[in-house]
Amino acid sequence: MYHKIKTSSWAGLVLIALGFSACSGGNETHDSDEMEKESAVTLLRKDGERKVEVLVDGKLFTSYLYPETLAKPVLYPIKSAQGNDLTRGFPLEPRAGERVDHPHHIGIWFNYGDVNGLDFWNNSDAIPEDKKSGYGSIVHTEILSTKESREGAELEVAADWVAPDGRILLKETTQFVFSAEGDKRVIDRITTLTAHGQEVSFTDNKEGMLGIRVARELEHPSNKPEIFTDASGIATAVPTLNNDGVTGMYRSSEGIEGDDVWGTRGKWVNLSGEINGEKLSLAIVDHSQNPGYPTYWHARGYGLFAANTLGQKALSAGREELNFKLADGESVTFRYRILVNSGSALTDEALNQEAEDFGK
Repeated sequence: MYHKIKTSSWAGLVLIALGFSACSGGNETHDSDEMEKESAVTLLRKDGERKVEVLVDGKLFTSYLYPETLAKPVLYPIKSAQGNDLTRGFPLEPRAGERVDHPHHIGIWFNYGDVNGLDFWNNSDAIPEDKKSGYGSIVHTEILSTKESREGAELEVAADWVAPDGRILLKETTQFVFSAEGDKRVIDRITTLTAHGQEVSFTDNKEGMLGIRVARELEHPSNKPEIFTDASGIATAVPTLNNDGVTGMYRSSEGIEGDDVWGTRGKWVNLSGEINGEKLSLAIVDHSQNPGYPTYWHARGYGLFAANTLGQKALSAGREELNFKLADGESVTFRYRILVNSGSALTDEALNQEAEDFGK
């Protein structure tokens, strides 16, 4: 059973599960007819299901998921204004005709492949127990705050980056800012990592950092099977599939397109395509204050779309090297903007403006 709660800080009705806390900010009753005329981005906490749903005008846009069965929290699924899924269903909700490789690729996530020698990126329930000592997990610890206004909704959470022996390497706080304007949806992710109890090294590694695994329709058409090897030497075969309805195409801020985007720098990359007749853009925008700006792109035609600001040696064929480190107690903040546009592909001009606005 759920109760409807009306608050002065947002433009729609949020359903809060019985016994769960309401959104932060003062509560005040409003006329329901007046409020329902206004569009809204609202949050629905479902603590018992370990998720927070993000709704646009009452329809699911995405959910923050933090089940104990996953090796990190994720945003899943990502839906367009017309309700199409932009993210792959596997392994949570497999769909016919999609790939079943890389089970650690779920929705949208943030982690890294070499943190004090531990692989946080590739961890999943597919890793054998005798290999788990080489992998780290990101454990959700708390929902710090929720806030809604006519400009959107904010969710702030905390998590620990944990070694297999239980040591906490990093304390994480992440603020998600969700907004919507017409058929455009925006997610700003602002993540602060603080070294906890020791120096923390992010050795250059191609597996990072902000990742999205996209739906089959947004992949590039495949023309040959491929094998991809992670930093631990584990190989994963990616077979050729039927290309019907597969329309994806990457384009970077530097005018580079297709698979050539991989291993290049850019302040944004736009993935355009079509799902069930809906023309779409899914873009990631880097922030000028991020370490290593502009980011390298770990973007693959088979559906992995990732911005990797720290893996410079791996992505530049050894021409550059960063090996980013945090002293004990030192913090760093990473900022990314994710755009979902329905009805047309975002233009270079629009994305350049988004990058400029986000940088402010």
